[in-house]
Amino acid sequence: MPKIDEIDKKILDILMSNSRTPFTDIALRLNVSEGTVRKRVKRLEDQGVIREYTIDIDPSKLGYRSVTLLGLDTEPEHYLDAINSLDALEQVRWVAKSTGDHMIMAEIWTEDDEELGRLIDENICTINGVKRICPAIILKKMR
Repeated sequence: MPKIDEIDKKILDILMSNSRTPFTDIALRLNVSEGTVRKRVKRLEDQGVIREYTIDIDPSKLGYRSVTLLGLDTEPEHYLDAINSLDALEQVRWVAKSTGDHMIMAEIWTEDDEELGRLIDENICTINGVKRICPAIILKKMR
């Protein structure tokens, strides 16, 4: 397990808020040198703590009016195939193995609820081994 101190945690908090924050800005906020920030970020990347830098997109600005969290349960022998089938769908943004109410969770972006319905009926319901599908349409993402 990587050793993370308070400065590392503060750097991570800043980068999670805005991954484009310049190292010079981070250094000023934390009262350390820019070189210190650069070395620490590099170490965090090398240790796999920072895996990638991403952006947060507003789906509605791209024409997606329906964002859905989908819970999916399958027959155990079809579990991995179902994950791969779901992941291959264009509208699926991410897929996760999970515990709790559902074996698989996914986020789906569609233009509207009608497209979501077609996707479920024509693609997701036809995945081999699917036992239960539980869509939850997101009304508003808070953060």
